[in-house]
Amino acid sequence: QVQLVESGGGSVQAGGSLRLSCVHSATKFAINAMGWFRLAPGKQRDLVASIRRDGTTNYADSVKGRFTVSSNSAKNMVYLQMNSLKPEDTGVYYCAARHRSRTTPEYDYWGQGTQVTVSS
Repeated sequence: QVQLVESGGGSVQAGGSLRLSCVHSATKFAINAMGWFRLAPGKQRDLVASIRRDGTTNYADSVKGRFTVSSNSAKNMVYLQMNSLKPEDTGVYYCAARHRSRTTPEYDYWGQGTQVTVSS
């Protein structure tokens, strides 16, 4: 079982920045991708950004050019740098991990989430 813990959420004004961090207990070769998801009020949980073990990144269109996902495998950390934040970025952000045995896009392990609130 992989455990994930997010931190770094908070309240910020539009145009501001936040950096989310996720520490996980997975060994380097147990997972093949890490993702950041957002659950906005009244909406479904959507993938915001992901990073594969080979370093390939992927972003939702709504955050391209503003968010950057990165990882530090030596520290078992994944980060989400969020710049130029907008009120529509408000939501609970979840860190997730995909086991290396999975061949489908779903994620297997989830953190408890961290709240991000962007005011106009």
